[in-house]
Amino acid sequence: MKVTRRGFMKVTGLGAACIAISQVGFDLQPVRAHAAKLKIRGAKEAISICPFCAVCCHIITHVKNGKVISAEGDPGYPVSEGALCSKGAAILQMINSEHRLLKPLYRAPYSDHWEEKSWDWTLNRLARRMKETRDKDFKRYSDKKEAVNRVESMFHLGCSIMDNEECALVHQAIRAQGIVHFDHQARI
Repeated sequence: MKVTRRGFMKVTGLGAACIAISQVGFDLQPVRAHAAKLKIRGAKEAISICPFCAVCCHIITHVKNGKVISAEGDPGYPVSEGALCSKGAAILQMINSEHRLLKPLYRAPYSDHWEEKSWDWTLNRLARRMKETRDKDFKRYSDKKEAVNRVESMFHLGCSIMDNEECALVHQAIRAQGIVHFDHQARI
């Protein structure tokens, strides 16, 4: 392809004009900031904690009419400086999801459907089942007739959101029940 001097000058002039216009450009940052303020106007601001890991990043939430309308990282939090991982960044969608369960569901053995139950019913059933299992499988003595006082048929898995003090309390509670098999989610 043959390029004429006139064609070269046209392309060069067009390129220079595009560069000049892009430098003059418009700064949209103030417009974005104003739009964000309109969205959260009248909302109550609250700092929450991301529940997904032990970093416990702060999340600034804005609540309007009983609904969370905005969630963003807290730039004042020294660990993450306002950045959130993909799970933390998706917390607004998780909170407002139509698929989020708000009440316990129970499916009876051999049933083909789920029933909505109250929290009292659910927690009482869990406590009763744990006590039944503990009483049924509690071992006072080993095969060598040594006192062991333990339950080997139950397992506890801790979560990484707990701080050291909470882990210590849970550890003591698990040991007090005689449960010897436990681990922590952060190790898995």
